Amino acid sequence: MAASGKVLIGIDLGTTVLKAAGFDAGSGRMLAQASKRLPVATSREGKREQSVADLDKALAAILGRLRHDLGGRWKRVAGIGIAAQGGSTIIADRETGAALTPMILWNDRRAFSHQMEIAGRMPASFWRDVGMQDMPGAGLGRMSWLKDTHSGLFTESNIYAGAGEYLYFRLTGVWRQDAGNALQIGCYNAARQCLDERPLALVEVPVSFVAPMRQDHTTCELSDSAQRAFGLPGGIPAAGPYMDHEAGFMSASAVSTKPLQCSLGTAWVGNFILPEDTAGRSPFQLVLPAPFGSGRLVVQPLLTGNVTWDWGLENLVGRDHRKALISADGIFADELLPPFGLVAIPWNTQANPAAAGAIGGGTFFGVSAHTERAHLLRALAAGMAYELLRILEEVKLSGEVDCVVLGGGASRGRFFRKLIAALFSPLEVFTLADEDMAGTRGVLYAFDRKTSQARAVRVRPPAGGVCKRVMEGYRLYLEVFNRLYRQIGIGGAFTFTGEKEKRG
Repeated sequence: MAASGKVLIGIDLGTTVLKAAGFDAGSGRMLAQASKRLPVATSREGKREQSVADLDKALAAILGRLRHDLGGRWKRVAGIGIAAQGGSTIIADRETGAALTPMILWNDRRAFSHQMEIAGRMPASFWRDVGMQDMPGAGLGRMSWLKDTHSGLFTESNIYAGAGEYLYFRLTGVWRQDAGNALQIGCYNAARQCLDERPLALVEVPVSFVAPMRQDHTTCELSDSAQRAFGLPGGIPAAGPYMDHEAGFMSASAVSTKPLQCSLGTAWVGNFILPEDTAGRSPFQLVLPAPFGSGRLVVQPLLTGNVTWDWGLENLVGRDHRKALISADGIFADELLPPFGLVAIPWNTQANPAAAGAIGGGTFFGVSAHTERAHLLRALAAGMAYELLRILEEVKLSGEVDCVVLGGGASRGRFFRKLIAALFSPLEVFTLADEDMAGTRGVLYAFDRKTSQARAVRVRPPAGGVCKRVMEGYRLYLEVFNRLYRQIGIGGAFTFTGEKEKRG
């Protein structure tokens, strides 16, 4: 490895994996990478927690690995960028950063009833005016729940933060948060792009109990303790924390300034920029300031994701995940689509619309005596791709995006790529080289735009009549979906609400 040239380090803290990579600041070439899986403690009551001590050890381990692999270039690190999954929760000592709770993940559902109770205290128009979504942030319900169980932690000497904020403090000694995390707490005014004390007042928490907002791409220097702990020179700036979807979107900016960037991870999400004067909404959207240029970055979650896909692999193929992925490739190589008439609604992690209080809105429709496990697996994959288009079809047709860029774990599946390329045609579809590490690139936007941009690879739509069959399957999916779920409305789809808004 050459001993010249500055190095940039990107860190991406996902829901279950912590990743880091080192890049040459001149060429953008990845020099080293490391990752470590983070165990998640779960329960039937909806618990999703991680040990903060394990997170600290993982951070030390992956930075230690990069230090080893980079050798002498470790002393030439010139910047560090940080991203994390938004909506997680930790209460920590404000001065030292010492964790006073476990890291409660964004998909922990133990405080859901508290969130619903808080939602009912104000009209829907209040939540739409503040957060541009139909519900309060889950963090408000979690604060209410934690006050019931850990009331002594709500003091001015402590702070309520997320995973990205905690990681940023560990490196800089500075507390600050991104808009995506603040929205999921419920304390961010998306229209005014600032913290809003009114939602917090509903749970009797002052705005000072959460971290101040990050301003654009400003940086802070590493703390003395972080320099000593990780063997880094002084004066290194750190950028962030960014929401992981924001980082992924920045990594796709080499493809286009108007991409529909789709993160096919634990939860599937579509990310796109809308001009300020464009009116559109969905019940679950997160609206952030655009990370570059003007406009608003819309982070549009789906009601499906790789939790559903992992369930399908384990129960329809085999419990050994690696072997199941290999077997799945063979299943889809034989045939991409299920028999016509077999449909899967992949809402496995959502509430059951027919049984109040029960989890599980997933459905197989059209099962016959001849249905095989392989048919069900193909239906599940197709259903997930169909759900992606159902939520984002108006965005596809709007002219506000000009291509689709795929990233995240499921984007490695060739069958998912083919399905999505067929569904979003005539828009071109791309994947990113080293798609698992795209977030570690995107967080470097503040230091070097070229390095932050991942190389894109075009995905060709399937040949022959497959595209026609995929679209026929999609129309059937919509028919089944509407018959089963019509009573709950559009199910989170993004819709444009009128002509260009006129702003005075």
